[in-house]
Amino acid sequence: MQPNFLVTHSGGFHADELLSSAVLTRLFPQAQLVRSRAVEWIAPAPDRIIYDVGGAYDAQAQIFDHHQRGAPLRDSGEPFSSFGLIWKHYGRDYLRAAGIAESDLDEVHAAFDEEFVLPVDLMDNGALSASVAGQLAELTLPALLDSLKPPFDQADPASEDRAFAQALDIVGRFVAGNVARRAAKLRAEQLVLAAIAAAGSGRVLELPQGMPFRAAIAKAGADHLLFVVHPREKDWCLGGIPLVPGEFKLRADLPAAWAGLTNGDLEAACGIAGASFCHNGRFIAAAKTREAILAMAEIAVREATA
Repeated sequence: MQPNFLVTHSGGFHADELLSSAVLTRLFPQAQLVRSRAVEWIAPAPDRIIYDVGGAYDAQAQIFDHHQRGAPLRDSGEPFSSFGLIWKHYGRDYLRAAGIAESDLDEVHAAFDEEFVLPVDLMDNGALSASVAGQLAELTLPALLDSLKPPFDQADPASEDRAFAQALDIVGRFVAGNVARRAAKLRAEQLVLAAIAAAGSGRVLELPQGMPFRAAIAKAGADHLLFVVHPREKDWCLGGIPLVPGEFKLRADLPAAWAGLTNGDLEAACGIAGASFCHNGRFIAAAKTREAILAMAEIAVREATA
């Protein structure tokens, strides 16, 4: 199959669909990359591969989502992200395209899956345990830049210089982006602190847009807050607040009855028109309107404090 389109979601991007895109665009360079949540794009069709969106996992239909109820698990019981699913089905073809010998294919595929793909999967699903946190050493910036060096048996001066130039371009973007994000966090802090003051003793923090909020909540000592809501492109988002900044455990999870549901199924489960999505991990949900998301937040607070 030679797809004409590679389809993933629009809006904020994450490591899993970005890395999936890196694999798929290498394999199918002629395909157009489409970032959209429009129904006509995220519905399976013979001319496309859909990943990290669509609410289903069906390799034969070329759709690879992991947010829905009944999302696929590894044999170990650990969750896949879209990257893990794409690597499972397309990783060997990627390795062949990269010139890996057929005799080494399975070993390289398995090692990359365990040391690189799995940590991304677990991070994306909020399931990174202490036992696998050490595997993130493979994904630190120094380790990633090290991987851009030419192999030992291709290390002539010209290849070293080319690799240095490529790494310099990448690291320059990382440095500039990191500095910009740190400055943005300071701007966000003032907005979050104002929103905390406006929320008073309420359990839900409403922000004017998506922004970094965890550090400001900790700084304000706003231990009473349980959830955050904010507009997001064409809908509204409801998310949990980490119990400890930088960790995955939340002060409160979204209701178990919502996990992995979308649209009509979620509306029926929560009784709110416009409810559209709840991650199977129960840390983020969405609705079509502000009124709907605030109603969902109210239910989540009620269940969390019952």
